[in-house]
Amino acid sequence: MYYAHPYSSWERGSNENANGIIRRFFPKGTDFGKVSIAKIQAVEDWMNDYPRRILDGISANAAVMAA
Repeated sequence: MYYAHPYSSWERGSNENANGIIRRFFPKGTDFGKVSIAKIQAVEDWMNDYPRRILDGISANAAVMAA
């Protein structure tokens, strides 16, 4: 079990990295009730196809396919 302390972003590197990527498309304060499902799906697809250093330069989708 892993416990991350509140307000300690350095303890959750991968999570904070994902949040930063999401903020490229949806700035803080975005009303997701006004964002289309298609736009959210497009960002999700882009994130899953993005090469990750933690996965030796392959995307999350490629890592799943390789497993």
